[in-house]
Amino acid sequence: MESSFSPMNEVNILAKLADLKDGHYHNLLMLSVMMELLIEKGILSREEIEERALRLEGFINMPPYPIV
Repeated sequence: MESSFSPMNEVNILAKLADLKDGHYHNLLMLSVMMELLIEKGILSREEIEERALRLEGFINMPPYPIV
């Protein structure tokens, strides 16, 4: 099978990837700002955020099936 990728297709794919990276950076920046504001206002502590992140990370990393 012959590849259907043209140089223009590759440019478009790279541009989409750059857009995704920009979006990811923007979302991460906004999340960081919100966390800092919640901490500054005394609504949450850094420890509470870290504990919850570890708990959620453990939940996300659980295997989808029981391990015997």
